[in-house]
Amino acid sequence: MTVGRLGVLGAGTMGAGIAQLGCLGGFDVVLHDPDPQALASGADRLQAALAKGAGKGLWSPGDAARASGALETTTFDGLAGCDLVIEAAPEDLELKRELFSQLAGTCGPEAVLATNTSSIPVTEIAARVAQPERVCGMHFFNPPPLMKLVEVVAGEHTGEAALDAATDVARAMDREPVRAADAPGFIVNRCNRPFALESLRILDEGLANHAEIDQAMREMGGYRMGPFELMDLIGVDVNLKVAQSFYAQREVARWEPHGIQERMVAEGRLGRKAGRGFYEYERGRKVVEREQPRSDKTNQMVVERVVSCLVNEASFAVEEGVAEPDDVDVAMKLGLNHARGPFEWRDELGASRVVATLDTLAERATSRHQADRYVVAESLRELV
Repeated sequence: MTVGRLGVLGAGTMGAGIAQLGCLGGFDVVLHDPDPQALASGADRLQAALAKGAGKGLWSPGDAARASGALETTTFDGLAGCDLVIEAAPEDLELKRELFSQLAGTCGPEAVLATNTSSIPVTEIAARVAQPERVCGMHFFNPPPLMKLVEVVAGEHTGEAALDAATDVARAMDREPVRAADAPGFIVNRCNRPFALESLRILDEGLANHAEIDQAMREMGGYRMGPFELMDLIGVDVNLKVAQSFYAQREVARWEPHGIQERMVAEGRLGRKAGRGFYEYERGRKVVEREQPRSDKTNQMVVERVVSCLVNEASFAVEEGVAEPDDVDVAMKLGLNHARGPFEWRDELGASRVVATLDTLAERATSRHQADRYVVAESLRELV
């Protein structure tokens, strides 16, 4: 199908950003939010962003003017003529189900209905839609105008026509769409689980402190931020909530939340927003700690442990049909700014080295439950 009129439901940071991409992508964009003030504010931010981008030379003044003219704010009923609607409401299953039920009754029977959810199964969101084949996921990353990735997610009943339409819209927005199955965390949030969790285990074992782990991951691993810097930025409480959500969906030993985060949340050490987390902050800036000499052996241990677990998690995801290996690598690089995707890491380190690292960690475990965190994916072991 051809999408000419694009609806966006929700005018917050995500919704306004998605609408901006739609306007620049050549669509007639209809933006709605049930809160009139939020709708006006979202439209104002969008227009300001278009003007600012033209001033920086990101697009021409003519393109900015055309994009500005493509935006229309509307009531809920104004979404009726849209070919595709992207929902960008808060992460609440009952709210999204109700919105999709309303959208299905308001929009034409051929309209594709997409959710920007990052964590709720698309299949559950579509539960009250009589034609669930037209419901799919379009997970943009924050902020949408800067992040190139869009995870196009197929629910249990999603039809190929809906997926094709969502893919075409993402490409018209100059984003990179990757296909994902309707599994916990889709691609990026699923495959990045070990970045924080394995780092917390290394810290808990006393093998390196948080600053040493961060520096190793930046300098030897090539990551823009270390795991503890990232947890402080996101919020230790937010990161813990995500970990708990994953574990509740499937009690996999690899996904078990760590007690360090639970203790920090109880103590109010929530990260940058609270002025203290793994690091201390003054006026939003990290207080620089005195750096201690670090051995290359320690740095290598940190990177190999975390990366081996990333490779293993990605291998499990591919085995389960979540995505193809090339798409996983693209998603991790574009969605998280990783220098390498997990399968690129596997090829660089060698599957034998990765498996040996995981097997050694399992052998050193003091309980069966701890050893289960390092069970090697079958497809990974077969490469050895």
